Amino acid sequence: MFCLACLLFIAPFFIQWRNVSGQADETFRSWNQPVKPFRIIGNVYYAGASDITSFLITTPEGHILLDSGFPETVPQIKRNIIALGFRLEDVKILINSHAHYDHAGGLAELKELTKAKLLASEADAALLANGGKGDFSFGDRLSYTSVKADQILRDSENVKLGGTVLTAHLTPGHTKGCTTWTMKVSDNGKIYNVVFVGSTSVPGYKLIDNAEYPNIVADYKQTFRRLKKLPADVFLGSHGIFFGLQEKIKLLAQNSDQNPFVDPNGYKDFLKRTEKEFRAKLKEQQKQKKLYRKS
Repeated sequence: MFCLACLLFIAPFFIQWRNVSGQADETFRSWNQPVKPFRIIGNVYYAGASDITSFLITTPEGHILLDSGFPETVPQIKRNIIALGFRLEDVKILINSHAHYDHAGGLAELKELTKAKLLASEADAALLANGGKGDFSFGDRLSYTSVKADQILRDSENVKLGGTVLTAHLTPGHTKGCTTWTMKVSDNGKIYNVVFVGSTSVPGYKLIDNAEYPNIVADYKQTFRRLKKLPADVFLGSHGIFFGLQEKIKLLAQNSDQNPFVDPNGYKDFLKRTEKEFRAKLKEQQKQKKLYRKS
């Protein structure tokens, strides 16, 4: 499996390469390989690709879809929802982890196909409306078809449908409106807390004296503090590599009696590891600033 540290290190280079090659890039293709859809726990299903995730939360009154993946992921999501035994037109609500092209690039098409309402945080709704242009770090390089949110979500606001409640937690840093989602599910007579982490990675960001995002360091620190307080039994996220998707798919197939996605320790380890990486990058940039001042 690609280590998380390696992924975060190489991400800026692949992002720049995407300008010329797009989905033709080998790494992006590897993130977007087909995966057989499956039920994760309760009414939460996996409908995404090999690393770029998309989650279907089903209810008797329609369904909620979290993240669209790349524009090229949409056909997979459509097939996966049908393969799971559900109808695309029954998706009533679209939500987003963050407004980068690999998680929001297909939202416009999915909104058109489903006629669902799109809900997003205020800061990321602006980025969605701009089609990814004007990002504080990537500028206009990661553009996609623009899409307008039908409702702006406030911090800790609940999204309710058919007896299911998801809560939006603003966890900015990776984007200004990055959102972590939580919900409770019932499975085999037990109640589990599910956490869908937006992202805590720092892919080549300027953390010191960032005129485009002056509060970026404070936001990251607050995000880590907040995520540590969330009760987490089932750990999911915007990239499969965050929560060991491929390994857990194999484990689930080997032993259906023990659900590997119930992983509270994995959640704690993820936060510990990514916070350490964030602080290391911050320290290095602070060091470079001091050296520059002395020169």
